[in-house]
Amino acid sequence: MAIDRRALLRGGVGIGAAAAIGAGSPAAADSAVSTLAQRARSASAYGSTPVEHLQRTRRLLIDSDNLLGPRQVLGAVREHIDVIKSLRMDAKGTDRRALMEAQTQYGELLSWLYQDLGDVDNAHYWLDRAFQWSHTVGDVDLTSYVMARKAQLAGETADLVEVVDLAEAAQRIARPRSRLVAVARTYEAYGHALRGEATESERAIDDVRNSLDRISGDATPWGVWLNAAYVEVHRAQGLEVLGKHERAAETFAAAIQLLPDGYHRDRGVYLARQAVALAGAKAPEQAAALGMHALAVAQDTGSGRITNELVRLDKALIPWQRVSEAAEFRAAFDGTLFHETEGSEA
Repeated sequence: MAIDRRALLRGGVGIGAAAAIGAGSPAAADSAVSTLAQRARSASAYGSTPVEHLQRTRRLLIDSDNLLGPRQVLGAVREHIDVIKSLRMDAKGTDRRALMEAQTQYGELLSWLYQDLGDVDNAHYWLDRAFQWSHTVGDVDLTSYVMARKAQLAGETADLVEVVDLAEAAQRIARPRSRLVAVARTYEAYGHALRGEATESERAIDDVRNSLDRISGDATPWGVWLNAAYVEVHRAQGLEVLGKHERAAETFAAAIQLLPDGYHRDRGVYLARQAVALAGAKAPEQAAALGMHALAVAQDTGSGRITNELVRLDKALIPWQRVSEAAEFRAAFDGTLFHETEGSEA
């Protein structure tokens, strides 16, 4: 199938999403689901349960996504949702509820994978499904987490109408003073920045930063990645959209140093965003150098989030296209994806 990469990127779909279009046949998918379902049912032979098997598999898929990007795991996650639906047909009582919880978790993960690919429509669709399923489970933590993710997606798509309202709704659902309140407050902070509300944004992100020690003992499995690095990344993102480019670049640099090992793809996202901030701060050589690193990660992982940031960087470097480092990045980006030159068609 011929793919217009320029149209896809303009429409918010990353190259990884394009690569995922049309993969596999229905017959092959049905066979894979049947095989996976049988493996889950056989978990008792290994001293486990189907749900425990599904949870271990999900953790492995998350680790793979962190390292290799969403293209490598998206198909498997979709298949496992069908596996869970198959298992629910014969399950009863607490087993049925546990499977519904696993289905919600897989649905949220699938939304994330589509989001990283740059496929916003499917990201919204699966997050809405996960939100619906979470109410079936009746787990307040899970529902508040999915609502917070809806706020995060609204922020990433610059939905100025929804982002703060969704984040505040997630906080109302969450247990008071819990980690999930802090997760939602983080996305609220970025929402305020998108709306130009600098004071509210700084207050919210400071509240989260000051709460990290208190929430460290929260037993919920959701939002365990909320740490100093994650908070500072969102502080940097807020500073960037507020036009405080130098502070944003410095904050991104500090946050990247704090990232745990294994966050290969996310490091690429943050490097690309730091590069955009450096271009805004009129430091094209540094911006281009970081852009080259981020481009390598984008090629490895197929991350649409990185690609979208590199599109911004490519445009931001147009005024410095005669600077050798900027020219080198733009040529590499052009060879890998595309770049729009000054005065090109709209």
